[in-house]
Order: sequence, then structure tokens, then C-alpha cells
Amino acid sequence: LAQQLAAQALDVTLPGRGQCPGSLHPITLAWERIEQIFNSMGFDVADGPEIETDWYNFTALNNPPNHPARSMQDTFYVDIQDEHGQPLALRTHTSPMQIRYALAHAQKLLTETTKEKEIRIIAPGRTYRVDSDATHSPMFHQFEGLWLGDAVSFTDLKSVFLNFCTAFFETDALTLRFRPSYFPFTEPSAEIDIQFSSGPLAGRWLEVAGSGQVHPIVIQNMGLDPESTIGFAFGTGIDRLAMLRYGVSDLRQFFENDVRFLQAFA
Repeated sequence: LAQQLAAQALDVTLPGRGQCPGSLHPITLAWERIEQIFNSMGFDVADGPEIETDWYNFTALNNPPNHPARSMQDTFYVDIQDEHGQPLALRTHTSPMQIRYALAHAQKLLTETTKEKEIRIIAPGRTYRVDSDATHSPMFHQFEGLWLGDAVSFTDLKSVFLNFCTAFFETDALTLRFRPSYFPFTEPSAEIDIQFSSGPLAGRWLEVAGSGQVHPIVIQNMGLDPESTIGFAFGTGIDRLAMLRYGVSDLRQFFENDVRFLQAFA
């Protein structure tokens, strides 16, 4: 018996085997962080279909019929038509969710008796475009923000986005720059660049978002009165923000299912 015990003895001082637990994908981590930050600022989260009609994806957002974004070189169309005979497409942005949410809540906004008659949402989700390289993917994750009311200004946009960036990147050592630009659904419009004052990206201006005051035509398509409703919208890529936060240089690494890469975020 003594010999058997000696042969089967275990050294309890040896280190245990690693369990290699699973973890959330880095895109999911960034997505959840974005929602938490905007929830803390009073924004709701909107959701909507990934297969959209031409009206929600283009027309309602003031995209004219001859806009290049409607071409098959930029948009994935599916072999299905809506009730008006128009082809359906994989949404190219999450802006249609803004239209759907606003239409569903327009009557409440128009009849609300409280002082703060507002729509304040973010719309995160998967989007699709015909594009693929180190910084673009045919499927990518985007989130957009919308704040409508009777006195929402560009100053509010700058304040909200700066507060978000400060919380998301966990640093005050950053600067935002708003460059005049053009988008059919906002007027005036601006590209948003970010510059970090420390770290590996210090001193470089990096484009992170598009933004602007919501175009009156878009507000009208939301079922609201553009004479009494004003606000801002912005859109940015969750993948792009995750690349900056985690120091990833190639977007494709997020979708190659390389366990060695993903374990770095466990």
C-alpha cells in the first residue's frame, strides 16, 4: 500500500493548468462600452432591420435618385423587392434606424407637454458596403447618434462627442477638430478628427466621424416640423474606434477568427 501511495503521489505545489477561458469579442467590448457611455448621457438605443427599403436607406435621408451610393458598386442589393417594386438592400449605414425611431415617436414628441420634448438615441449595428482593405470591410459595425429638440445646437454636438471620446479612450489628453464637409442628410456638415497628445498616435489627426445639423428635409421625413425641431446627428465606425482603443492596425484581424489574436482581449 505504501508503494502504491508513493507511486500515485501528486505534487500539489506544481502550478495548475491554464483554463483558457473565453471572452467577449473586442468589437462586442467596444459596442457595449459605447452603449454604456451614451446611456449615462440619457440616450436610448434604437434597433432596426439589416435589410432595408430604398426609402429608408436613401430617399428619407435626402439622397437623390442619381446619388453614387445607390449604385451596385457601393451597395449590396438582394433579389427581393418591396411592396412598391423597389429592390431591397443591405443597409449601408444605421441612419434608417433614426428615421424609423423618429417616425414611431413623432406623435409623442409633437404632443408632449413637458419642457424637454426630445429624441435622443444612438443606433448601433452591422452595416454593409462593397469595400474591402486593411481599413474597410464589406461588413462593418457602425453607430450613429441623433438628438432632436427645439434648441439643440452644434455646441451640443461638440460637447457630447468630446465627452464620449474622453470616456471611451479613458483620457483627457485628446483634441477634436471639426472640418467642414458635405453629407446629404445634414447641413451644415463636418468631419470629426481626433488627436491624442500622448501614446503611439500622438500628434496625428485621425478622422473618426461625420456629423452635422440634421437637414430640414430629413426632419420632415421623420414626421416632424423642421420649423420647430432642430438637432444634430453623427456617425462613426465601432470597428474604427476599437482599432484606435486597442492599437490594432489591420481591421481584418477582427474577423479572421485567430484565437491567438482574440486571446489578447481575454
